[in-house]
Amino acid sequence: MIDLSFHTLTIADRAAVQEVTFEAGRRNCNFSLANLVGWQFWYSTEVCVLPDAVVLRFSLDGDRAYMICTKGVPSCELLAALCEDCSHALTLLGLEDEAALQLQQNACRKGINISVEARRDQYDYLYRREDLAGLHGGKLQAKRNHVNHFRAAYPDFEYRPLEPSLFGECRRVAALWHDGKQHDNPVYGDTIEVEKRAMETVFAHWDELGMLGGSIFLGGRMVAFTYGGAITPDTFDVCVEKADLSVEGAFSIINQQFCAHLPERFTFVNREEDMGLSGLRQAKLSYHPVELLTFNVVHIA
Repeated sequence: MIDLSFHTLTIADRAAVQEVTFEAGRRNCNFSLANLVGWQFWYSTEVCVLPDAVVLRFSLDGDRAYMICTKGVPSCELLAALCEDCSHALTLLGLEDEAALQLQQNACRKGINISVEARRDQYDYLYRREDLAGLHGGKLQAKRNHVNHFRAAYPDFEYRPLEPSLFGECRRVAALWHDGKQHDNPVYGDTIEVEKRAMETVFAHWDELGMLGGSIFLGGRMVAFTYGGAITPDTFDVCVEKADLSVEGAFSIINQQFCAHLPERFTFVNREEDMGLSGLRQAKLSYHPVELLTFNVVHIA
């Protein structure tokens, strides 16, 4: 039996966790250390690092759920250990279609009862960095027009890399965005305070997490910012993107400019899920992702 020894996830786990996640190559945003550390308080996230796997344990509505990053399909021995660890039917989160199918086939051969549930609202949107930076081609003509209109309206706009001295301005812009979104769509009200705390956690560990960010200034005043971190050596996760909703085109320009300034080692940009919000889904699809990273929940009795 595999010995699972969990402890509370902290920034000190970065090297051990990324040694596995970077080699495994899973581009799922849930393996972004910025997300794991930033939202640890909300999910009571714990971690167990094995030689060839990282096992994350979450608290969801009083029950335990798990997420696994391995260099292959999770072994039946690991599943047996997880079944022993949990006090109910085992729930695995975030498996892509191929991994879920292989796991289901392996489990069925051993007589294990398993079910797979697709969660479309949690599919990640994966783009090529150069597509978002250059906006070339007919498919992205409308996006290119938005950026050009912004440049024409604000020829003196300034792009600045995000650094701790600008966090106060980030809080101000985030508050403007929150006020506007909460007014437009009450669904945001339930998550805004939680998101603020996650953002403050990331700010407190900015350098330790290896974060990168960017911002747009007009007349010395920030109107948009974004930040994120590496999921794999070639894939960057955009964790947060906020803008003053009164400035038309602010979202378009921060998206394009940030990707243009990202290090070239990042071939892909993960802009995370749409949460089932129709407007957000339409916006993400309009940038023509190269892949939707599927998200399945696996239940093992």
